[in-house]
Amino acid sequence: MSHVYELYYKAFETLRKVREINTVDDNDRYCKIITEVRPHSSSSPRYGTDPTSQTLQEHLTVIPKLAMGIIECQSLMRPDETDKFMNTLLRSRISRRVIAEQHLALTETFHSPWHFPDAQQIQDPNADFVGEVFLRCNAKEVVQDCGRMAHARAEEAFGSDCILPQVRIEGHLNATFPYILSHLQYIVGELLRNSIQAVVERWAHLSGDPAPVEVLLCEAPQHVIIRISDQGGGIPKDILPNLWSFGKGPRSHIHLENLVQVPKMAATMQELKPSTTSTGGIARAANDERRPVDGSLSSLTYRPPNLRLGMGLPMSRVYAEYWAGSLELHTLEGYGVDAFLTISKLGNKNEQLSTRASMDAI
Repeated sequence: MSHVYELYYKAFETLRKVREINTVDDNDRYCKIITEVRPHSSSSPRYGTDPTSQTLQEHLTVIPKLAMGIIECQSLMRPDETDKFMNTLLRSRISRRVIAEQHLALTETFHSPWHFPDAQQIQDPNADFVGEVFLRCNAKEVVQDCGRMAHARAEEAFGSDCILPQVRIEGHLNATFPYILSHLQYIVGELLRNSIQAVVERWAHLSGDPAPVEVLLCEAPQHVIIRISDQGGGIPKDILPNLWSFGKGPRSHIHLENLVQVPKMAATMQELKPSTTSTGGIARAANDERRPVDGSLSSLTYRPPNLRLGMGLPMSRVYAEYWAGSLELHTLEGYGVDAFLTISKLGNKNEQLSTRASMDAI
């Protein structure tokens, strides 16, 4: 906890010294402060390698450190208090990172060569993006990409001889909406990861091919619903009461040991470098030259299925609810789980920010 406090205090001290921004050069200097040190393409070395450009990079350690602190303090605070603290801090943290990354993306777009009057390239290759918002996010493509990634991780963990469940998609296959792609990929990826692992572990004691993971897409005027159904045996009774808790549960000591192995984790997935061998076109579209990434989240997203952190579902629900959506799970013990992810189309509702009172309470 003290490590997190020092990081936030350092960031505050750095940002409060920034003078009022009046020119483009002022903005570029500001971007140097808030961005992480990461390699850029030779055509856009805009932010350089200024040693003060560490703010986003340094704060990748906040979430695992917070989770470890919450687990360590579970005997000193009530679970509802620690979960409220974690949820409030995560929402405010996501807000700050989204604003920072959106500002960086829009600044990069402003400096792109195709935005100048004498530009030779008239077609903007990033026309489908407004900053970090992907205007044509297709639910089917997201599920397919996340399914391939989950299959690749499961094959590495269980071996190439293991028969993995298929991911079948049906419903409104053309459902398209504006959204921050990385947020949706994280939520769907965690849900598919859980389902595939549950089915594999259950079918290890059964004969025949494993039952498929079925995904139903339903598009309405104001939202999109993604239902992910598996036959992995359901959620054990000892885990169900603390399913949405960050710190409480019968396996919290295991989660604490596993968190030590994940040194960095971001509140958004923009730092993730998708694997071109396991993801499709939509992931590559989000990983274009205008968004150079360093793969700092690879230790989280590409972690083996047996490295359970105990925070995938709680964090996924925070992401969903932040943009006025929801995440619900219905379990049938001995059969399987139905996960319902409701996505509010961006532009229809405001993001669910924490109130000032709850922020001050922290």
